[in-house]
This record gives sequence, C-alpha cells and structure tokens, in this order.
Amino acid sequence: MLKIACHPIYTYTLPEGHRFPMVKYELLPEQLLYEGTVVNEQFFQPEALDDASILLTHTFDYLHKLNHQLLDRKEIRNIGFPMSEILVRRGKHIANGTYTCAKFAIKNGIAMNIAGGTHHSFADRGEGFCLFNDIAIASNLLLNDGLVEKILIVDLDVHQGNGTARIFENEPRVFTFSMHGDKNYPVRKEKSDLDVGLPDKTNDAQYLLHLTNILPRLIDEVRPDFIFYLSGVDVLESDKLGRLSLTKQGCKNRDLYVLSTAKSHNIPVAVCMGGGYSHKLKDIIEAHANTFRVAQELYF
Repeated sequence: MLKIACHPIYTYTLPEGHRFPMVKYELLPEQLLYEGTVVNEQFFQPEALDDASILLTHTFDYLHKLNHQLLDRKEIRNIGFPMSEILVRRGKHIANGTYTCAKFAIKNGIAMNIAGGTHHSFADRGEGFCLFNDIAIASNLLLNDGLVEKILIVDLDVHQGNGTARIFENEPRVFTFSMHGDKNYPVRKEKSDLDVGLPDKTNDAQYLLHLTNILPRLIDEVRPDFIFYLSGVDVLESDKLGRLSLTKQGCKNRDLYVLSTAKSHNIPVAVCMGGGYSHKLKDIIEAHANTFRVAQELYF
C-alpha cells in the first residue's frame, strides 16, 4: 500500500498573500480521494519530530531561536513567512513525515509526503519559505540509525537545493544531484555533488533528454541503496517563478522516469512535493496529483 504523509492544516493562520501557494496542501489530498487514486487508509499524520533528531542536522542556536521565536527581522525576511509557533511545529511534523515515509519506502518500495522538499534550509538558518530541511534531516536519521548506507538525493525542483548541498558538502554517504533553472533563485548557488543548470524556456524534450542521460549513470556510479526525490512542479511553463517550459504531461513523464528507474533498480524512494506556483491553482494540483497517480499505478 502506498503510504502518504499529511499534516496539520495551518494555511489560514497565514496572511492573505501567503495562502494561495500553501492551499495546495489541503486540496491535493481531497483531489486524490475524490478521483479514487487513493483511499483514506493510505494517509497518516506523523507526530512532530523531537529536537534531538533535528539537531543531527540543524544547529542548536538556530533551533533555539525557532523554538522560542527569537529570529530577528532579517532572518524572518529571508525565510519569507511571518513566524509563529504553529509554523515551527508544522515544520517538525513535515520533517518527521519525510523520515517516516523513508522507513515505509524501505518496506514497500515507495512512500510520499504531501509536503516537504524544504531544500533551501541550511543547518544554521532558513530561507526561501524553508524552516527545516526535511530531506537532510531524514537522510541523517537513516544513516544514524543504520538503515541505509548510501543516499542519492534527486532534486528536480526548479530552484537549486542550496541548503541541502551545503549541509552534505562533506558527507560522502549522501550524493546531492540538483537539476534546476540556471538563472533562477538562489542567485548565489551552492555546490551540489552534481548541478545541472538549465536555460530559460527548457521544454519537455530537452529536459527529459538531460534527465535520461544523467540518472542511470548516477545510479551506476553512486550505487545508492536509497533515493529521496524532490518532485517540484515549478518546472511548468505556467509557473510564475519557474522560467522553464514544461507541460503537465512533460512533468508527469519526468516523474514516471525517475520512479520507474528507481523501481527497476530495486532502490526504495521517498518522494517530497517541493514547489509549485502557477497562476492557476488547478495546474498546481493536477501536476502534483500526477506524481501520486504515477506512483500508485507503477508500484501497486
């Protein structure tokens, strides 16, 4: 059974300007249930992750500031959300969701987080709407618990996974691969183990050509026994922040290729949603829903 992490709702605690891109976390489960792709029993709500586990990735000073609402104005501005205890608590639920998904994936081949993919969070700070780096936290926990030996992070959000790259720059057990818009945020890129910067207007065929040339080689060279896949849909042509030109079908084909490659190599994969900022909410929901449809059809 495909297990899916969902999380406490907090959209309506945000100011009006922040609600639109976040409402997808409420609507996506509803869409998947309505169309019959999944059933209620597939969803689980993880508890908030404990601070000791978070400290395997984030610094004590940063976590202390979050817990006690002590970030200064510049730190809050870099994150992009008005801070609250609810926001911090939800971030801990999301991080545990990704870790729990990873453990489900080891058993079932795949599991998925409705949220997650907060790859702009560094060990000592947040930015780009990211408080905790859930994939980094889950990776460190898997390694610390002896559940895996080598992790490949496949980050296909349109923005470089800069926080993830920095966190793992000296960790040989985690290979970071980010394929992103070359001229997009962040302006100052970090150095992943492999970065592929794509030009503006990259289309379906060009995007998939890069991916199909890279991913099999990476698996052969890295030999991972676990994959985290960040499946951001901000690669869509309709995305107001993306600058690439993928169609919804191209985005679906991307997901199918990544997941079928992982499955054919018998590598468990945990999937996080990442970004999506199209002007039309239905485009965001449809593109994200495709990721779940592909997973359900391919694995179950």
